[in-house]
Amino acid sequence: MRRFLTILSFILLTATASFSQSGRVSSGGDPADRIVRLYPNPASTYITFDLQNTTLKGLSLKIFNGVLGKKMFDANNISNKTTITLNDYTRGIYIYQLVDASGKIIESGKFQVSH
Repeated sequence: MRRFLTILSFILLTATASFSQSGRVSSGGDPADRIVRLYPNPASTYITFDLQNTTLKGLSLKIFNGVLGKKMFDANNISNKTTITLNDYTRGIYIYQLVDASGKIIESGKFQVSH
C-alpha cells in the first residue's frame, strides 16, 4: 500500500508540474525570462527565492518533495526576496510553484538539496 501511495504521489506531482509549466507566464527557455531566480542550487543550509518582476503582488510560494509529493513549505504574500532554511529537508530534489492571487501557477521549477 505504501508503494502504491508513493507511485501515485509521484504521478500526481509530475502531472501538476507538467500542467503548471504549460500555463506559465514566462517561457522558461531563457533564464532571463524567468520570474523567480533561486540560489544557491544545489543548496545545503538555505535557499533564496528572488522575484525578478516586482509588479506582481499577492504571490504564494509552495515547495513539494520531488519524490513523495509532500508539501514542505507554503507561504502567502511572499516578499521580493524570500529565504528558506533547509533544516527539515532531506537530500533530494524539490519542486517549487509560484502561484498568483487567483490560484494560477505562473511558474514552477526544481532545486536540489545536498546535505
